[in-house]
Amino acid sequence: MINYADIAGEILTRLRTARPVVHNITNFVVMNSTANALLAMGASPIMAHASEELEEIIGIANAVVINIGTLSRPWIDSMFSAVRACAYARKPYVLDPVGAGATRLRTETAKTLIAEATPAVIRGNASEILALSPQGGTTRGVDSLHTMEDAAGAAREIARSLGTVIAVTGEKDLVTDGERTLVVMGGHPLLGYVTGTGCAASVTVAAFVSQEEDGVVAAASALAFFGLAGEKAAAEVAAPGSFWIRTLDALYNITPEELASKARIAAL
Repeated sequence: MINYADIAGEILTRLRTARPVVHNITNFVVMNSTANALLAMGASPIMAHASEELEEIIGIANAVVINIGTLSRPWIDSMFSAVRACAYARKPYVLDPVGAGATRLRTETAKTLIAEATPAVIRGNASEILALSPQGGTTRGVDSLHTMEDAAGAAREIARSLGTVIAVTGEKDLVTDGERTLVVMGGHPLLGYVTGTGCAASVTVAAFVSQEEDGVVAAASALAFFGLAGEKAAAEVAAPGSFWIRTLDALYNITPEELASKARIAAL
């Protein structure tokens, strides 16, 4: 039997040794918080979106995050340039389809990015993932109206058809490539009271993907790590502001040994 928790600890060790560069084309709301999350866990963030420098930046990046949270035409153009550069340079990218299903622009942008270059991982809530499926789905802004169980079948179908990994996050997380499926337990309800925690989960996935070619294992390990950080933070405080600060502290303080002993990852 595979011990996924041990593997998670090993990936965290590699991450902190390598200090991977994670390039982000992300939204205005979360730039600071996701950069700090990457720094705390041991990665090196770049938050840049100018198309004129993307090829050079992606050349030095170990992984890329494309987050569609605050779209505009220049940023969309940069996103397409970035995913094409990732495909050419064979660099993994993680797509966060924020609010897919809420508007046509978001849904079509996410689907067209996927068609342009296949992400290593697509990380979203249940409603966002359902919006990318052939049957479609809707969301209320960036909030999920569905559960992980609602999206499980669609996640497997999308992953299998695209040859990618789908990570559905919520009260519990599901990670699948269409054949293998892992469930990750962890986190805390306070994560829902701080903006950008889903975006922070996505950059964590990218950092782990930079160090592990198996996208299912990398994404599940990253979500176990991020969920454990939320649990540790909530054990110390009971309000959103101090909770996020404690979450950053936990991303910094969790050791590989602690992650290996406390990660809850199981095959479905």
